[in-house]
Amino acid sequence: MASAHPYLAYLAYFFASYTALTLSFFMLSFVVPKAAFVARVLASYLALLFTAIYGVVASILLRLAGYGQISQWATGRHFKYMMILATGITFEVEDPKHHLETMRPAVFLGNHQTELDVLMLGCMFPKYCSMTAKSSLRRMPFLGWFMSLSGTIFINRQNSESAREAMRSAVEEIRGKRQSVYMFPEGTRSYSKEPMLLPFKKGAFHLAIQAQVPIVPVVVANYSHILWLRGLVFNAGRIPVKVLDPIPTTGLTAADVDELTRTTREVMLKELITLTEQARGQKVAVPIVNSMNGVAKASGIDLKVAA
Repeated sequence: MASAHPYLAYLAYFFASYTALTLSFFMLSFVVPKAAFVARVLASYLALLFTAIYGVVASILLRLAGYGQISQWATGRHFKYMMILATGITFEVEDPKHHLETMRPAVFLGNHQTELDVLMLGCMFPKYCSMTAKSSLRRMPFLGWFMSLSGTIFINRQNSESAREAMRSAVEEIRGKRQSVYMFPEGTRSYSKEPMLLPFKKGAFHLAIQAQVPIVPVVVANYSHILWLRGLVFNAGRIPVKVLDPIPTTGLTAADVDELTRTTREVMLKELITLTEQARGQKVAVPIVNSMNGVAKASGIDLKVAA
């Protein structure tokens, strides 16, 4: 037991020093505004670390209690409150028809802007829902442990067979456990200063059709006024999110995937522009992305999922 004391002392010293450094940058930001960027980055990583540790413990306890399916929801809420205390940033979710509470199972789709989308998930993530994530995250201490314990569906984008197997597992989760899935159809972050969507990959749409569950679009306003990495901008604020009406897939087949992908993207892009203009109180410029009408070329993940 005594041998553990030095490690606890080192850990306490690390957290005390890290916290002091973060507070110093917050104080400095009153004189040098750009220091707020560093302060909030440091505060965000600290909040994420505490939440990942909490998530590991919560996932184990919830599994033992028979509530393992809500592990990601519970951990997300923890991160939501940690971040508003540490950085003053939160996402305000508009869900007038309560789709987050009533649509189960479903495939939830959202636009992907920056790393701050992790907080967005913490603010809006529905119960009985799982994330998909790239397989490399599984190896990260604490965060990877939590994701594995809480039922995250890991996808190896470099391995077509592994990707298809992961998607088959997702179909089984949806059908067997009535577990919803949240996905980013752009496949990567856009980091755009203005509202835009990258071309959509088709894996999420194949998944929804194979499982015969509705697609529920979730649109987040462009928040470059809150976080803009290239400009070293990281401000406190509230970012609007809107949950759109479900798009049914009953009776659709693989032949309908391209059209379903295109129409879903159009609906989301239109709402993204409207939501951003409301948030900023002014008209916005809209970058144009030309790629097969917004539908990305097929990859291993986009191939038809076996029923």
